[in-house]
Amino acid sequence: MLIQLRGITKTYRMGDVSVQALRGVELDIAEGDMTAIMGPSGSGKSTMMNLLGCLDRPTTGQYLLAGTDVSRLNDNELAEIRNKRLGFVFQSYNLLPRTTALANVEIPLVYAGKRQRHRLALAALESVGLADRLHHRPNELSGGEQQRVAIARALVNEPRIILADEPTGNLDSKTGLEIIGIFQRLNREQGITIIFVTHEPDIAEHTRRIVRLHDGLLVSDERVAEQRAAQAVAPAGEVARP
Repeated sequence: MLIQLRGITKTYRMGDVSVQALRGVELDIAEGDMTAIMGPSGSGKSTMMNLLGCLDRPTTGQYLLAGTDVSRLNDNELAEIRNKRLGFVFQSYNLLPRTTALANVEIPLVYAGKRQRHRLALAALESVGLADRLHHRPNELSGGEQQRVAIARALVNEPRIILADEPTGNLDSKTGLEIIGIFQRLNREQGITIIFVTHEPDIAEHTRRIVRLHDGLLVSDERVAEQRAAQAVAPAGEVARP
């Protein structure tokens, strides 16, 4: 099992008040799965994403990632896992505004100390259909193109897991489906484990599994009866541009 959460709690202190964001969550995610985490505001889904992404530690409980108890690792060890095993995609893209698409994708490679950064970043951008936008800055790209740059950046270190936090939240429905189509292809063809946080039921239906949180508790965990194929899914390098 790639991910195992055992009795995970997370409590935040706000002055004299304690807020329990997660309350004893138990969850397994297999390698190659494509899972949506859903829930209303305050349900704990963002906290869950931070813990899965090794951006925070649980208050109590155990988080096993490929057999390693990451809840016990120090900051440097967590940073190494984030850089080598995990890829992140955010709603707001988080691209450097004065930097080209190619240079944005190269950034994780710099931190990882890898060589041939230009070749690897180019291949990642080609895989999301942006071979002709390498030298454009974010303000010269559409929202869908910016999110593809963000996906390429998440891919470039060949992670086992991509964590996507509301990745279609800033996009129109057509472009959002194209982005979901890219994630489906990465999951299907490369076996990358994809974990979404989303509040959109129609987006969740494009995954294989939907986990729902409410008030810090896992209240349902169900397989999608028939995963919907997103529209406009094209071969690498041929993704339709919004």
